[in-house]
Amino acid sequence: MTQDINEDAAFSSLFSTTQDDNAKKLNNLIARAMRLLGQRDHGEAELRRKLLTPPQPFTRPSSYKNRKNQQSSSPTVATAAKEKEVEEICPEQVEQVIAYCYEHGWLDDARFADRYIAGRSRRGLGAQRIRSELMQKGVDKEVINLALENCEVDWCTQAYELATRKFGQPLPVDWKEKSKVLRYLLYRGFFQEEIQSIYRDFED
Repeated sequence: MTQDINEDAAFSSLFSTTQDDNAKKLNNLIARAMRLLGQRDHGEAELRRKLLTPPQPFTRPSSYKNRKNQQSSSPTVATAAKEKEVEEICPEQVEQVIAYCYEHGWLDDARFADRYIAGRSRRGLGAQRIRSELMQKGVDKEVINLALENCEVDWCTQAYELATRKFGQPLPVDWKEKSKVLRYLLYRGFFQEEIQSIYRDFED
């Protein structure tokens, strides 16, 4: 999908740049959306939040400004105003861009959740933490539940492999050391039942 977006970015535009200012703003928004989606997958809520956040105007480093101030007594009022100008974002235009992304198949929260679960699980995170992260990104609870139900991750095996990489094999059985394993896996987002299974189902 990322490649498709990058290819479309070379020639796709919502409106001709010869049209009015609103059309140009829409062009800018669709270009931002394509850049964001070209970098990585986004859910709808996350993409909307980013598009509604005005891009920060470029400001030169303070060291550069100090050099310029030494050469000139003070910057002109017009220059200062231009540096501080922030583009106003129209929520209605953002919704048009969101709809445009759906029409082209660039947005799909179910697909996003599937890929997010696969990627984060490979990094050693459990379902509980991944669920929390997806909810923070605005993905619908039912979409998350379905994605977790259909994923092929063996969470118990993953918890065991993560624990043995961290604490060695065999896993510690002394309560003090065992509690460290428990806290570590809870922090990584595994459920109590999955943590208990690493001693019950994997150790001889």
